[in-house]
Parts: sequence; structure tokens; C-alpha cells
Amino acid sequence: MLQYSFAKSGRHFLQIPGPSNVPDRILRAIDRPTIDHRGPEFGVLGKYVLEGMKGIFQTKSPVVIYPASGTGAWEAALVNVLSPGDSVLMYESGQFATLWKNMAVKVGLKPEFIEGDWRRAADPAAIEARLKEDRGHLIKAVCVVHNETSTGCVARIPEIRKAIDRAAHPALLLVDTISSLGSIDYRHDEWGVDVTVGGSQKGLMLPPGISFNALSDKAIAASKNSRSLKSFWGWEEMLTANKNGYFPYTPNTNLLYGLHEAIDMLNEEGLENVFARHNRHAEAARRATRAWGMEVFARLPSEYSGVLTTVMMPDGHNADALRKVILEKFDMSLGQGLGKISGKVFRIGHLGDFNDLMLMGTLSGVEMGLEVAGVPHKKGGAQAAIDYLAECAKAPVALKAAA
Repeated sequence: MLQYSFAKSGRHFLQIPGPSNVPDRILRAIDRPTIDHRGPEFGVLGKYVLEGMKGIFQTKSPVVIYPASGTGAWEAALVNVLSPGDSVLMYESGQFATLWKNMAVKVGLKPEFIEGDWRRAADPAAIEARLKEDRGHLIKAVCVVHNETSTGCVARIPEIRKAIDRAAHPALLLVDTISSLGSIDYRHDEWGVDVTVGGSQKGLMLPPGISFNALSDKAIAASKNSRSLKSFWGWEEMLTANKNGYFPYTPNTNLLYGLHEAIDMLNEEGLENVFARHNRHAEAARRATRAWGMEVFARLPSEYSGVLTTVMMPDGHNADALRKVILEKFDMSLGQGLGKISGKVFRIGHLGDFNDLMLMGTLSGVEMGLEVAGVPHKKGGAQAAIDYLAECAKAPVALKAAA
């Protein structure tokens, strides 16, 4: 009997839904010597990434860049446009929606949480109904998570915008795209979003440590009246310094080198092609899941995520035990279930710098893990994905040149 050792050959498969694998091009970019963040060379870099991120968010409005995780950008979004005591409407779509709600409480807001079962994204109809009840317009903002990383459900942001408009309500729309930006279609301007929150470590293919607020004119106007205490997170000084490519405090220069490279990589492939690739891999993962006789956690096909596939475990079997087997035997990390679905699901990340063969290695590792762990399943999930990807490869592909 062969014995497994702690020494592993080959590369570790990091298949959590973020942080994602960092491609060599970005690693090499980050490896450059640090420059003076107040010198002329940095101003060129700053202008490039600040302008380039507008294209990724699909906006003509300013994008603020913070040396922080996505959690920091959550806080920045709240404290810049809202004041202590303001009511905000949020939707319980999963663990990250819950954490954003908890933050709202900590910064002195009054969040109202529409209850959800986590197998659905934010419901436009429920949001519309609640806003119509708010005849005094006490609700100052609607906060939703676009791609709920804990569940694999995607909110239909254009429908939520229409719901707010039908209710004739002036509430701001704040959207978390931390796990969707640069992976699945998102249009800040066209969809009428006021503040979009983003992060570096998912579709942008960078290490953690950069986060973003994309703004609207309405959001900037609201920030002038905000009474929330803020210094580090304030937009006003940021926007003033950003005009010349600089920051009001020390930025994370080397990660900005990487962001420059990430913007180039996404534009070289073309955002539409990036989105199509993620959707292709998600469909292959779902076909594998169903072929195993297992269930995708997201209920509605219209809310399926291209970023990850969350898989439900059979009754009586623990997802963390399966993940442990897969890590020990096959050196692959899968995402754990979070919050109230801990141990009940595992999450397959298929985002960022990722291709068909990497997906097949991932799905093969899952299928082998199911077998070794004794989890009831049908064989052939990986083959179902192979068949689908092969058909996709046969189809004529007309790649659109990057703008």
C-alpha cells in the first residue's frame, strides 16, 4: 500500500472561490522595485490604474482605490454616503450579506434585513414591496451582494434597480462585487448603481490588499452631507489627490504594479470573453455535480454563479471531512461552508486565471475525493464536464478584440 507523505510534488490546487491563483505575469509585476509614491513615475502608474479600473467596473465615474481588503471598502461605502442612525435595507442572501449587515450596525446605522434562505440571491420583488411601504423615505440605501461567495447565487442587479425605480424611492443602491468583479458581467453605470464595492483577490487575480469604491454623481453628492466619522475612508481627499494619480497617504505601490498588469490581462482577453470563459467553466462544474447525483446549492438557473459552484452534501456526510480528504490525498483546497451552512456544502472556485485543463484537474480531484471519502455518488461527473468542454471547443469561436 502506497503511503502519502507531507512532501507534495507538483503545484497545489487552490480552488477556493478566492483568493484565486495569482498568474506569473502579475507575480513578476509585483516583484519590481518600489518607487517614490510622490514622484513623477508613480503619478503615471496611479493615473493608469485609476483610469483602467473604470473600464473594469464599466463606468465613466471615479473609482477610489484603498490599500485594504474588501471589508474596508464595505465600510468606506457605508460611511461616505450615510450618517449614524440612517436606515438601510439589506437582503439575507448568505454569509457575506450577513457580515455587511453586522458592519452596518457597528458603524451606527440601522439595517433592516429581509430574511432569505441563502439559496436565493436578493429578491427584487421583496425589495420593491418594502420600499413602497416606506412612504416617508426613511430608508437611505439598499445594500445587496452581487455574487454571494458563500452560496454561489448571483443577484439580478438590473432588476433591483428597476424595482427601486418602480417604487419611486430615492434610496442609494450599494452593491458588493468583491467576488464578481472581473469574472462575471457587471455594469456600474448602465445598471444605475451608486457605490460598487470591489476587491483585488478574486477576478482581478491579485493577492488580497486592494479594494475599491466605484462612485456615481448621486453618491458623491450624498457624501457631502454624511455625518459619519471617517478619515482613512474619506472620499474627498482621495478624489482630490487622484486627479494627478496620487493618494493622500502611502499606497500599496507593488500591488498597484500588479493591478496594472491585471487590467492589461483582462483587456487583452476582452471582458466579454472573460465572462464567457467563467460561464463555460461554471456550466461544466454544474454538469459534473449533477452527474455525481449531487445538488447545486443555488435554486434558480437565472442566479447561477460563474465564479463558483456550491455543492450540497448527501445527508449524514460532512463537507469538511470530504475537504480534508481531498487536501491530504490530492493537495487541493476547496471552499468550506460558511455560517449556517457550515459542514453542509463545499465550494468549487473556478475564477480568475483559470482554463479548461485546470478545471478538469479540479473536478477529477473532487470525484476521486468523493470515492476515497466514501461519499455516495455516481461516477462520471468529470466525464460529463469533459464532454461539455469538448463540445464548446468544437464550436466556432469569434474572439472579440479588446477595445
